[in-house]
Parts: sequence; C-alpha cells; structure tokens
Amino acid sequence: MDVLAFLAKGLLVGFSIAAPVGPIGLLCIRRTLADGAAAGFASGLGAASADAVYGAIAGFGLAAVTDWMMGWEAALRLAGGLVLLWLGLATLRARPAERAAEAPGAAGLAGAYASTFALTLANPATIVSFLAVFGGLGLAGGSDWTGAAALVSGVFAGSALWWLGLSTGIGLLRAKVTIRAMLWINRVSGMILMGFGVVALATLLPVLRS
Repeated sequence: MDVLAFLAKGLLVGFSIAAPVGPIGLLCIRRTLADGAAAGFASGLGAASADAVYGAIAGFGLAAVTDWMMGWEAALRLAGGLVLLWLGLATLRARPAERAAEAPGAAGLAGAYASTFALTLANPATIVSFLAVFGGLGLAGGSDWTGAAALVSGVFAGSALWWLGLSTGIGLLRAKVTIRAMLWINRVSGMILMGFGVVALATLLPVLRS
C-alpha cells in the first residue's frame, strides 16, 4: 500500500475517532464559547496529539508499550476521573464575563493544549479503539515504517481537522450567546463533566473488588 493510501486511511480514522462528542468535545465547545476559537482549537490539538500517540503505538506495533499502559489502566482511569470531577466543578462554578474575553496568550493556549493532551492520554481504552480499527483495516503492527508514519500523520491531521471545524463553527455562534445562556452552559457542562468523572471512577469498582 502506498504512502498516500496510508495517509488517507489515517485521516479517516483520526476524524472518525475524534468526532463523537465526549468530555473532550464538551471542553472544546465550552472553552470556545468562553475564551474564543483559538482556545477551543488548542484544546482540540491536545486531543489530536494524544490520538497520534495512541495511533503510533497501534501503527508501529509497540506491544510492550501497550502492555505497560494497560497495566496502569486503573491508575490512569483514577487520575482521569478525578481531573474530570475537578474540571466539572470548576466549570459549574464559573461565572461568565460581562464582555467577550480577549484572545488568550501563549500560556493560556499552552495550558488548554496540555490539559486535554493529558486527559486524553489518561484513557488507555483509547488504544483499544485504535488497535481494533487498525486491525480491522489490516494496519496494526505493520513492518513498513514509512507507511506507519504516514498513517500516524493522517490520524493527527484527521483529528485536528475535526477540532478545527468544531471550534470554528462554535466560534461563529459565540457572539450570539448571552451571559445568561453562558451561565446555563457552564452549569450543564459542569454537571456533564462531573458525570463523566463519576462514570470513569465507577469503572474502577470491579478492579478494586477483584
């Protein structure tokens, strides 16, 4: 299979895995509404980078890394669940600004990127999705490093394309969102994020009982 075919398949995989709206999507939407499209896109790029890491593990067939990460699954789920609870509570208590926030500086964008990168990596089950998809397409663990690199690049580009479209689209609606509406968005988003955190922690119960 040529490099362009690997790249195209990576684009499709990255876009499709990023598209379902979960806690990261919710964070991206909320940050776009609160701080602008740049903050939302930076958050999405963090998730896209984490997707590329997991795509690399699956694409290059790094079984040892996969086994190590799955061995730490409980600890990573605990950390991710606690972070989601904290983010949910902070969002729930956040007060919308009286006027639109200025574009965040480099430090703010870096923080938005780093937080979603770490949060996405804290869900090692994501690698199972990549292994399943890559395995179904006959792409997992291939020996062609050039093809695997093109595949991972495609995963990142496809995921980033989704986040760019989402943050741009939500950013266009930002000016129409009133302060009262933003207050309710914060409340609902906070409760949903906390719900994701509770679900993540609940998945640890079978592990603790065993």
